[in-house]
Amino acid sequence: MFTKVLVANRGEIAVRVIRTLRAMGIGSVAVYSDADAGARHVAEADLAVRIGPPPARQSYLDIDAVVAAAQRTGAQAVHPGYGFLSENAEFAAALERAGIAFIGPPSRAIHTMGDKIAAKSAVSAFGVPVVPGIARPGLTDAELVEAAGDIGYPILVKPSAGGGGKGMRRVDDPADLPAALVSARRESAAAFGDDTLFLERFVLRPRHIEVQVLADGFGAVVHFGERECSLQRRHQKVIEEAPSPLLDAQTRTRIGAAACDTARSVDYVGAGTVEFIVSADKPEEFFFMEMNTRLQVEHPVTELVTGYDLVEWQVRVAAQEKLPFTQDGITMTGHAIEARVYAEDPAAGFLPTGGPVLGLLEPIGTGPGIRVDSGLSQGMTIGSDYDPMLSKVIAHGADRDAALRTLDRALSQTAVLGVGTNIEFLRFLLADGDVMAGRLDTGLIDRTVFTTAPAGDSAFVAAAAYRWLTRWPTGPADLWDVPSGWRIGASAPTSIRLRCGERTDHVHITGTPAQAVVRIEDGDACTLSAQLADATLTVTFGGIRTSYTVAADGRQIWLAGNGRTVMLEEVREAPVRPPDELDDDAELLSPMPGAVVAVNVSDGDTVSAGTVVVAVEAMKMEHSLSAPVDGVVELHVAVGDQVKVGQLLAKVSATREEKAQS
Repeated sequence: MFTKVLVANRGEIAVRVIRTLRAMGIGSVAVYSDADAGARHVAEADLAVRIGPPPARQSYLDIDAVVAAAQRTGAQAVHPGYGFLSENAEFAAALERAGIAFIGPPSRAIHTMGDKIAAKSAVSAFGVPVVPGIARPGLTDAELVEAAGDIGYPILVKPSAGGGGKGMRRVDDPADLPAALVSARRESAAAFGDDTLFLERFVLRPRHIEVQVLADGFGAVVHFGERECSLQRRHQKVIEEAPSPLLDAQTRTRIGAAACDTARSVDYVGAGTVEFIVSADKPEEFFFMEMNTRLQVEHPVTELVTGYDLVEWQVRVAAQEKLPFTQDGITMTGHAIEARVYAEDPAAGFLPTGGPVLGLLEPIGTGPGIRVDSGLSQGMTIGSDYDPMLSKVIAHGADRDAALRTLDRALSQTAVLGVGTNIEFLRFLLADGDVMAGRLDTGLIDRTVFTTAPAGDSAFVAAAAYRWLTRWPTGPADLWDVPSGWRIGASAPTSIRLRCGERTDHVHITGTPAQAVVRIEDGDACTLSAQLADATLTVTFGGIRTSYTVAADGRQIWLAGNGRTVMLEEVREAPVRPPDELDDDAELLSPMPGAVVAVNVSDGDTVSAGTVVVAVEAMKMEHSLSAPVDGVVELHVAVGDQVKVGQLLAKVSATREEKAQS
């Protein structure tokens, strides 16, 4: 057995692997970029090595730097986690040359399954059913367009390399295919260094079901049942569960056997996941999509229903141990569901967010059946260099209904103050009638209309009370400096103007923290008492006592309580602009922190409304900004520039005709 293992990853998966290494009595080595110098995985490892600046290609994707870190620290093996170098055959080969064990499959298996065209050919030879389409190396755009008609629409454009939905495009209209191919090639080349594409027929009402497999170096191959991963957006999974509510016992046996045959087709060793597409209308039919030659993000649900630590068995197999159990010894008990917590804004099209983690609440130790895999720690900053997933909240119950209830309760106790997240959306999704009934497909989220619930009076009062309490002197003070509002004659309340979403209101407070009166704008006066102790704010308003975890960053006030997290901003009075200063020119502002990946026009060009001017990429997501009016473009950025949220990218000066019409 190894005595020291380097974890070639970051975030929650690095923390999770280190946890198992510690339980096995194995020393751990973390690697980190400059952006992660203060990260949790760095603090929890026994040793940590800096490997480069923030960009992944100069740090976590730098094979030489990672191998050198393993050699310097005496690590005998490397666990790649998922993403980054986990499915890089060159990395596995480089470790082999250095005499360091790779906790993953042989490089040949990685290479075959990493090329989705070669993978389909390999599994077909073993009788595993594949989706109809065209897949061979070197297909040109013209060849793909010609073949699409025979395959039938809708078509799914897929990159041969990589995963995670990058470069994938669904096309319903033949007229849209050429543009989709151009876009998919660019995104695939940027993400994987390979722009090879192929086509598959898009299965209507598809469900995404995957099977966890494990193989040792002595010919044994087993599976640990299936996971349902149909709740996705932009081909990124959001909620996963085990077992699938769709499959019957006979289909479960068949799909498990097909997954094991897939592993045998490439002499697989280690843990891997075989992904299948299944039609919700014909659940007895399934088609091979791809094999991920690594651990999956959603592996905890399998661990909870089977009782096996998959990371432990990855390590043991890499250390040349035989599997001491057979397929008959693997059973599934109960039901498990996982929700991914992302730094994103669901109400704004799931655009990435970011910022400092001012406060953190995680439901650790709050009840049975709850597990949290997290890379978060208070004080760290969520930037735009890496994937937006922050943590995973997982629940286990005796049945699916119990697991759903436990997961919702756990999410109600989860908050990341300072960073916008999708937690409220996750709870909204879990309460959806189709989700609760198990009627799932990969398009469900796209059909779901979600709007953030507006902050109520209690949140406005709590935020105002927090700001008011921070203005009270901590020691003896002049009576006139105490913000009680006391005056000779009429009181002078503390007035705080707050904004949350589309609502902006004044909150007026008079009195003392123990006994005060509060009014919102010119509404009715209500009694108020408030207390602030460290990061806990307790407010009694309208006869209801509520406790919040609170944090502030400049004018932003973050409140976590009553099952949700809201951010209110203290704002100054709005300036009044004279009519002659108003115009119809448009400014294109970056909706997220990231990098400019495309500028489609030149400075001074005349464009029509709807023309894509610039594209920004962050956390695996590309967002295009179009001219809202006809006019002349004034560029403020170039390709490669790093931009912040709200930064001016370009300005479109409306033409005279446009202004005249408005």
